[in-house]
Amino acid sequence: MKFLISLHINPAVIDALTDEEKAAIGDGHGTFIEALKKSGELITTQALVDPSQATVVSVRNGRPVVTDGPFLESKEYLGGFYLIDCENKERAIELAAQIPDTAIEGLGVEVRQVMFADGQLEA
Repeated sequence: MKFLISLHINPAVIDALTDEEKAAIGDGHGTFIEALKKSGELITTQALVDPSQATVVSVRNGRPVVTDGPFLESKEYLGGFYLIDCENKERAIELAAQIPDTAIEGLGVEVRQVMFADGQLEA
């Protein structure tokens, strides 16, 4: 079963961390990635740039309208994700609990099962 583990970031929370705490988060993600690779459960992982660098695209009257900035104004934003393939939701939750962000109040880690990929419904 495939699951998306999304990492929700609050810049104010990150900014309040010490350099050592930030480094520990980075090291924790490195350890987590290596463990997922070793277990064969990692499909991919990506980190996203700050939403201030985002571009929003919509189509109005058949023409694209492009604006700078995030789609939503909010204090939290999607910072990155892990796409994993594991036995079941319980295992996905077990893996998500190993992500260092889960130990920091104000950062969010969400687990959602993939509904379909490459045009095929998932089992």
